[in-house]
Amino acid sequence: MHNHRMVQVVVGVGPVSADDVVRVARDDAATVLADDAVAAIAASRARIEALANNPVPAYGISTGFGALATRHIPPELRTKLQRSLIRSHAAGSGPEVEREVIRAMMLLRLSTLATGRTGVRPHVAQTYAALLSAGLTPVVYEYGSLGCSGDLAPLSHVALAVMGEGHVRTRDGALLPAADALPAHGLEPVTFAEKEGLALINGTDGMLGQLVLALADLDRLLVLADIAAAMSVEGLLGTDRVFAAHLQALRPQAGQAVAAANMTRILAGSPIVASHSGPDCPLVQDAYSLRCAPQVAGAARDTVAHARIVADRELASVVDNPVITDGGTVESNGNFHGAPVAYVLDFLAIAVADLASISERRTDRFLDAARNRGLNAFLADDPGVDSGHMIAQYTQAAIVSELKRLAQPASVDSIPSSAMQEDHVSMGWSAARKLRKAIDGLTRVLAIEVLTAARGIEMRAPLRPAPATAAVIAAVRDRVPGLGPDRHLAPEIEAVVELAREASLVTAAEAVVGPLS
Repeated sequence: MHNHRMVQVVVGVGPVSADDVVRVARDDAATVLADDAVAAIAASRARIEALANNPVPAYGISTGFGALATRHIPPELRTKLQRSLIRSHAAGSGPEVEREVIRAMMLLRLSTLATGRTGVRPHVAQTYAALLSAGLTPVVYEYGSLGCSGDLAPLSHVALAVMGEGHVRTRDGALLPAADALPAHGLEPVTFAEKEGLALINGTDGMLGQLVLALADLDRLLVLADIAAAMSVEGLLGTDRVFAAHLQALRPQAGQAVAAANMTRILAGSPIVASHSGPDCPLVQDAYSLRCAPQVAGAARDTVAHARIVADRELASVVDNPVITDGGTVESNGNFHGAPVAYVLDFLAIAVADLASISERRTDRFLDAARNRGLNAFLADDPGVDSGHMIAQYTQAAIVSELKRLAQPASVDSIPSSAMQEDHVSMGWSAARKLRKAIDGLTRVLAIEVLTAARGIEMRAPLRPAPATAAVIAAVRDRVPGLGPDRHLAPEIEAVVELAREASLVTAAEAVVGPLS
């Protein structure tokens, strides 16, 4: 983790960038409110206080919530109303959500507060910024959001900590009551006034934060998929001719051209590929998992590009209900419905499953003596005595099977809530949670393909691999020994998974061929 003091994200009236979300979530960046944001927040608060003093009921300001919106709440009960809202909605259950997700969610809620359309006091927004900068992360649980009316329970657990209730984790992971942790870090618990509790929980911030983090992961994994595929093509004596630009141009799908160009560059100068590229080579066509690698990885890229458009629009959105309009009125709306985000989270899970599926098929070809073009069965040192990578493919298969289940969309489901007032929900949070699990699975599947392809390529000696694939193999060998009899395989797989996570394999290839797209 980087030193948080070196990185600072300024939150203004305009949207935060996806890069800023990653900096705060993963690099522990501090946050500070810009002056324009403080001024906008103060102006909107004046509008809310005028409505609060008006005898005419205003939703969320002087009324109950959801199906209880018909009750007018007198001024002396409104602080209790906001406190009760947060306490009752902090009803999450299950395992704790990851720190990076909670930090992303907090930054995105702060970004909406900074627009001056939610009606909170500046002090509330400043406390969110201070909590992020102090590295204090409220404890949030897995279940409790239907992805509509905002990510209610997750955001409520954050607001609960701001009130000085519930628990937080410190930067080093220690679990403390918020009542103790806040003063220890120079922060005062906040007593919420009219509209403030509602403004802190009515957002798509949880699902959006997870989408932004997933897109950052997929940018890296898509390049790794091209590297892994290229290594498999090389090790299985496939051809790179099918990746030629003029063939890709016959089908102008943008992502496909990018993937094919990456694979061509990675395989450039390969003595292994050259060894069987002459007119006397009897091999006519490669299997689909080799030949069609750019078509599948390209379609995944195009899906990511679409998801990024949706994410960027959502980053530029003000999601709250009710919301203060340009005209200064306070209006109810339905912008908290997570459908746009939920759909692309589900769409990405489909692409992730298929990318892993084709990777597993390439790995399996390496292990089958009938199809691996002259290599030992299962790439074993002494087949029969040794099992080689036989069970590494089982692990891939188990993960791919799970990824297919995770590709079942969450967004097509809806369970009515709040006495049928909230009768259609997006399940976007659930879509985000399963995508995170899917991305972890894809990382593992690609790592096993790289580990297997490295062994297969080394078995082609004395033929040498391309400079780029040789650099990737060297990065693997830095952590994992090369050819030889069976060893304990799980730690070796885990070591390559870590290389995949930290982008070291991509960096190794790019050191030879330059940046890959």
